[in-house]
Amino acid sequence: MKLIRLGEVRQEKPGVLLEDGTRVDASAIGSDYDEEFFGNGGLIELESWLRKSGSSSPRVAPSIRLGPPVCRPSKIVCIGLNYRDHAAETKAQVPKEPVIFFKSTTALVGPNDGLVIPKNSTKTDWEVELAVVIKKRTLYVSKEDALDCVAGFALHNDYSERTFQKDRGGQWVKGKSADTFAPLGPFLATLDEIPDFGARRMWLKVNGELRQNSSTANMIFDVATLVSYISEFMTLLPGDVISTGTPAGVGMGMDPPKYLKAGDVVDLGIDGLGESRQQVTQYK
Repeated sequence: MKLIRLGEVRQEKPGVLLEDGTRVDASAIGSDYDEEFFGNGGLIELESWLRKSGSSSPRVAPSIRLGPPVCRPSKIVCIGLNYRDHAAETKAQVPKEPVIFFKSTTALVGPNDGLVIPKNSTKTDWEVELAVVIKKRTLYVSKEDALDCVAGFALHNDYSERTFQKDRGGQWVKGKSADTFAPLGPFLATLDEIPDFGARRMWLKVNGELRQNSSTANMIFDVATLVSYISEFMTLLPGDVISTGTPAGVGMGMDPPKYLKAGDVVDLGIDGLGESRQQVTQYK
């Protein structure tokens, strides 16, 4: 299944995207796509409802805004330097263990919502990433069992303000958490939708120019390893998001570096997980 959420900001309703592109209103299931939904077998219930009632349920016009495909999670856990080529372009050593940082959940927006460059920003950058959504409470899970804890995958742009991240001291979270810095979607694809998630092309363009062009096959630490590793240090709750790192091609790695400015348009995608677009504006 492909889960979507539709409507104005903070008024989104759950839905399902069919194979032919039709958007189905799934409000009848009585739950948003949140911690309770994933943790209480919501995916099974939704699949059953779709088989029985999907054909007769209301359709939603393509003009209606797509929100993030999950309701605000308890946390967004991000992985840094998880592609060898990205580590090389940033002149960083390949990590021996996954690099973990957080992204504020208030950064979460819909896939095609605008990016707002934050106040005092001079180095706002892009990062196309594969996001993992957790489906059940997860702690100390083995690598072998880790995928049993995964609800599915989504496209994510891990926007970053490099001055805040690199030059202001402290943790990376400062450069990762501005409002609009986490466009997610267009949909959440359940695990069965893309069984070969470890070998999916991913790309990003700025103003039509290809900047990132890689594959999830180039990850240093794969999805199962990451889920298991993170669960050593914290409980992952249903609906939590793990963003698994970005390949080479970020603005910081260019010579000279290039960053986003008002008026730019960022397009990105992962095969099987759709595409998204963000129009860039400046905070006023």
